[in-house]
Amino acid sequence: MAEIDILKSLADETRLRIVKFLVDGEKCVCEIFPHVKRTQSTVSIHLGNLEKAGVLRSRREGKKIFYKINDIRISKLIKLLDEKK
Repeated sequence: MAEIDILKSLADETRLRIVKFLVDGEKCVCEIFPHVKRTQSTVSIHLGNLEKAGVLRSRREGKKIFYKINDIRISKLIKLLDEKK
């Protein structure tokens, strides 16, 4: 998990909104795409990018895929950014 890859992946507005939504815990793709107001296929691409960068990890339960933040330090960073608003 290279720091530069994490920061690059968070530089996209949609990906940042996804990660902010996941700060409170694991969510299914079916919960994520309506929240960020993007199509499921678009969100799936972004989730793949975030997972590849090491920001998120996923698990499959039946037909559903759940995502959560991979490292507590990423959650802390997102919370810190929200405090600065």
